[in-house]
Amino acid sequence: MFRLLISACQPSCPMMARSFCVCDSSLLTAFLMRQIWARVARRSTEHTGRSYSTKPARLPRMEYQDAVCTLNTLQTNASYLELVKRERGQPQMQLEAMRLFLQRTGLRVEDLDQLNIIHVTGTKGKGSTCAFSEQILRNCGLRTGFYSSPHLVQVRERIRINGQPISKELFTKYFWQVYSRLDETKDAHYGSMPAYFRFLTILAFHVFLQEKVDLALIEVGIGGAYDCTNIIKKPWVCGVSSLGIDHTSILGDTIEKIAWQKGGIFKPGVPAFTVKQPESPMKVLAERAQEIGCPLQVCPDLEQYDSDKQHLQLGLAGEHQRSNATLALQLCRSWLQRRGGHGFLSLPKTELLSSHWPALAPAFQPSPAMVTGLRDTKWHGRSQTIRNGPISYFVDGAHTTRSMLACVRWFREAAAEQERTAEGPVVRVLLFNATGERDCAALLKLLVPCQFDFAVFCPNIPETASSSNAADQQNFNVTVENILTRCLDNQKSWWHLSEQGAGPGAELLLPGGLPLEEGVLRRRGAEPLVFPCILSALQWITQGRDPQLPCDSKPRAGSAARALREAGAVQVLVTGSLHLVGGVLKHLDPSLS
Repeated sequence: MFRLLISACQPSCPMMARSFCVCDSSLLTAFLMRQIWARVARRSTEHTGRSYSTKPARLPRMEYQDAVCTLNTLQTNASYLELVKRERGQPQMQLEAMRLFLQRTGLRVEDLDQLNIIHVTGTKGKGSTCAFSEQILRNCGLRTGFYSSPHLVQVRERIRINGQPISKELFTKYFWQVYSRLDETKDAHYGSMPAYFRFLTILAFHVFLQEKVDLALIEVGIGGAYDCTNIIKKPWVCGVSSLGIDHTSILGDTIEKIAWQKGGIFKPGVPAFTVKQPESPMKVLAERAQEIGCPLQVCPDLEQYDSDKQHLQLGLAGEHQRSNATLALQLCRSWLQRRGGHGFLSLPKTELLSSHWPALAPAFQPSPAMVTGLRDTKWHGRSQTIRNGPISYFVDGAHTTRSMLACVRWFREAAAEQERTAEGPVVRVLLFNATGERDCAALLKLLVPCQFDFAVFCPNIPETASSSNAADQQNFNVTVENILTRCLDNQKSWWHLSEQGAGPGAELLLPGGLPLEEGVLRRRGAEPLVFPCILSALQWITQGRDPQLPCDSKPRAGSAARALREAGAVQVLVTGSLHLVGGVLKHLDPSLS
């Protein structure tokens, strides 16, 4: 049984107003559930005048936060999601439902052809590939639209014009236009409204058409074949980034099944490119392309491109970004070839496969717009480093085995390089959380070689106090009990992996002033800690040394706190979930809010 030390988080966290001790984690769960759901209900009442439900809200006021709160009512509750997973017998019906929802907003599927779409799928790297591509094509003087998921801090990040999230004013304007049309027609369609992601996809199409973009980069949500973005019929080019195991309850439990789903975005006669894949999923992609009539090619290594004998520089860190960059180059080259211009008009048209194995796409000399585009690309939360005084945050939303291996490689190299120039001792801290069906123990095992001094776990809750931007990061697809249990499970897993200490006696610490006993925590194998929110975790890790964070109300005693305060540098790896990364960035980068 875990010993729980519970105390006030910090002045802005009124739900932890008094310090007290309990002896069972179930009491903590019950306590936090009552407090958090009370906060959610209070936020809901402030904006909509009623409690949250899955029933669509009537339109109270036409403001951004009202739009976000109304959007949140379209989130499917966790228990219903489980039912949907068990009843996926007719996935094709999902695309038909999407077509009908689109029609109710006044759009036809054929209208999407005007967007000159680049459609990208994959398990990892599809967002980074789109970010590289968007920057390149914007450098070519084109007006770009970019739809991605999930968002990190604000939901409007998912819909970008010329690389920037649409403004709150534009989001609010187009949200109510689309929502009103759906709400007005729902009675004739058995009260049906699109779920959260489906609605945002329709909204993105609407925004891009109204804003008259030259092209739209559309990142697949989950899978490909039956993803709601696959309502697109005539994209200009398609891409497949690195494949791996993820979302197995939806896509299948083997890499081959997942590859089949990803290849579902291929279209007859539309060129497609894939990064190099393992043999079995590559075979599936090739067969899908042959079956559909899609000319599929494999991207060359980035080193093969002729760039005046100089290595192409990437704005995104990590060796794994090189495959995303070569995919982006091929997608942009193909798109520009069709458009006609920027030196690509004379390139030969890609032929259909003559065999069951895709050909290698030709390398070429990237244009200046491509070279600078790759160099200038920024994509928050992916291999990102933020330095605030003595605290360095290494932020990466890795949440699959392959992406975590890439994250570990990047972090170890970047942290070691920084450590060589540090003055004084360096302390390494892991801040981790993972969601959904991920095997957290397996992901944590991959992180052991990083030699963390302390491991910290918390749910994807930015802060326990109400916030003006809280609605953007509310998630009703998981229960509070589930996320708290996951944190405790992660704590146990890390303890066993560290192979030190008293095991079951490891403590769950909710900080705010209670002194730690001297010697309770030890370097290299110290007991892992659990906090109720991201802000509390960051405040403990930084010990008042990060000027971007509000100071905790009371100084911490004990060897752990002293080690963090006296370190020459503190290196914090934040990973396991893009939602966790978003919550951290919300506190570290005020401009994102």
